[in-house]
Amino acid sequence: MRRNKSCAALLGVSVAVTLAASTPASAAPTVVSGPSPFAGCTIGGSSSSVVFVNAEVEPWLAVNPKNTSNLIGAWQQDRWSNGGAHGLVAGFSFDGGHTWGQTALPFSACANGLGYERASDPWVSIGPDGTAYAVSISFNQSNNNNAVAAAVSSDGGQTWGNLSVIVANNEPTLQFFNDKESVTANPVKAGVAYAVWDRLELPNGNPYANLHTAAYRGPTLFSKTVDGGKTWSSPAEIVKVPARQQTIGNQIVVNQQDGTLYNFFNLITPPFNKGAGRVAFIKSTDDGVTWTTPQVIATLQTVSVFDPNTGTPVRTGDIIPEPAIDPATGQLYVAWQDSRFNGGQFDEIALSTSADGGKTWSAPIRVNTSSGRPAFNPSVRVNSAGTVAVTYYDFRTLKSTDTTLPTDYWRTTSPRGGQNFGNELHIAGSFDMKTAPYAEGYFIGDYQGLGATDTEFVPFFVQTTGNATNPTDVFVAPAP
Repeated sequence: MRRNKSCAALLGVSVAVTLAASTPASAAPTVVSGPSPFAGCTIGGSSSSVVFVNAEVEPWLAVNPKNTSNLIGAWQQDRWSNGGAHGLVAGFSFDGGHTWGQTALPFSACANGLGYERASDPWVSIGPDGTAYAVSISFNQSNNNNAVAAAVSSDGGQTWGNLSVIVANNEPTLQFFNDKESVTANPVKAGVAYAVWDRLELPNGNPYANLHTAAYRGPTLFSKTVDGGKTWSSPAEIVKVPARQQTIGNQIVVNQQDGTLYNFFNLITPPFNKGAGRVAFIKSTDDGVTWTTPQVIATLQTVSVFDPNTGTPVRTGDIIPEPAIDPATGQLYVAWQDSRFNGGQFDEIALSTSADGGKTWSAPIRVNTSSGRPAFNPSVRVNSAGTVAVTYYDFRTLKSTDTTLPTDYWRTTSPRGGQNFGNELHIAGSFDMKTAPYAEGYFIGDYQGLGATDTEFVPFFVQTTGNATNPTDVFVAPAP
């Protein structure tokens, strides 16, 4: 996903907050990523862009329901400063995350796969038979060629085949840019998976598609496979929007009891200011054939994220809602960045929940347990016992005299119902965000991964390393 950010000033609090000595910490995170397989690739460059070789950003994770010791993740490898990466890489583990292998996903020319110069927005999901589905936005820097593509693994993420282009919009057709896709495997129907994304239509800033607010419109498109990723249905427009409206962050969750599909997204409407976003969803009770009209859950009142000391932007998932569903009861949850709890000064983590299939939603609550500094990039999951976990980064250890930007990663949980978050766990940090790749702000991804087993939650995330030749790595830190 690629876009410009607001330059509004952050009215942060300058009082330093230190970690309490009693704050529980998870075991030391395990490094997942290794040396870049694309380090020698020169495809996709331009005079206006910088590539951060050996920088991994924007990881996602899936737990194999057939074998929960098998974890499969994906991330952007060698991030470019103005969008996308050399390619996408998959990591795989068969011992619950203690050891990892990695392989290039076939979504870019650097990976000897699709002939597109760059790839972005990695996503992976695993069905009940162990089939893993990975998707990508693949595109060119040199022209407007772009596509949504998918690949499949049947051996736990070690190899990937059935490479499919779900949709392609290549020159001389310049009207469309496909953006911010995700894939969800049906948790009870083997061989069935769903892909969703937004498609920006002219007039917009193609080939960069940075100015989402300039898009003429940006509807949601949907495709599904019923044969384990061998074929995908022709894309269908499932959220129709008028001129100067769009969706972004589309993501499907599935009710295992009745098969209902819920697609969550940010519905962006004018005027394009702090209140432009709407956390919204649609649902389908016939496996994606027909869908309801959008229902708004809450406004998305992000003011974006900045270094509180300098005002330098930090690029985050500020316009992306993150949903989850209780596998036992079907209760719905959605988390997002929001400034409503501090009078619009800085982003924190909001959450709303519905126990009646989306008919009614709770008032948003603040999930992050430490206030006074920005908190960002929430991920949310629910385990089989109904425990709700949310992970996020924050700047609570930053002092007003710091020349670095110390950043920590946290997990907090609530019993079923999601209204009583606590038991905060320190996952990782502090690390210096200022040594991350700079891509419209310090950047480690618009989202981070989080998996759940019966006994553990599995954060899958990026932090900086302090090594200029290896700026970031992907880490995993399973904990009960």
